[in-house]
Amino acid sequence: EKTGLFAKNNVDLTVLSLPIKWENQTFLPYDFGQYAFIYDKTKLKNPPKSLRELVDREDLKVIYQDPRTSSVGRGLLVWVNSVYPPDQVMQAWQKLASHTVTVGKGWTETYGAFLKGEADLVLSYNTSPIYHLLNEGKDNYATTELAEGGVLQIETAAKIVERDNICADLFLQFLISPQAQKAIVPKNVMLSVISGEIEPHFDALKTKQLKTNPIDTLSV
Repeated sequence: EKTGLFAKNNVDLTVLSLPIKWENQTFLPYDFGQYAFIYDKTKLKNPPKSLRELVDREDLKVIYQDPRTSSVGRGLLVWVNSVYPPDQVMQAWQKLASHTVTVGKGWTETYGAFLKGEADLVLSYNTSPIYHLLNEGKDNYATTELAEGGVLQIETAAKIVERDNICADLFLQFLISPQAQKAIVPKNVMLSVISGEIEPHFDALKTKQLKTNPIDTLSV
């Protein structure tokens, strides 16, 4: 936003339904989720209950993404740096590194390695188990419920500055319409940014998500 490349939109933000209050009139959310570690319930019987436990437990094989090349990896960077005080962050990363299988360039590479059985846990989104359930009929994948809370991933759209085109605002408004959201949610495997029924599994997760308090990443 500070680059000045994007213009403010004229979209009605009052229809948005997110875990946080959204007042930014430049970037418009069109879906969201939360970073989470995914595991196979048939293989891991005692998943970690907190991020600190996940970092400390050397019996857990973990895969995640490089924050230099992956937005998911950057999510973990923010997550760890928000849970640990500054003087403990380096030690936490060193502990995690001791039982890290690999740090991949992107989500596809790392999630694929997890599905091949190369690790107990992989960093992904809390919507990932829904994908397996709806597209593969598999209910063995689950999301860790970590005590410290999680970091939101909100995907946004914006219009370029000096392009006074009413169609841009109309398109952005369309992105948060029920019609568009019903297409975006299952395609992107993320949660809807508006109220209303989309699909029972996504709806249930969103209801749960709205009751949680995500980590304030602005304080990191």
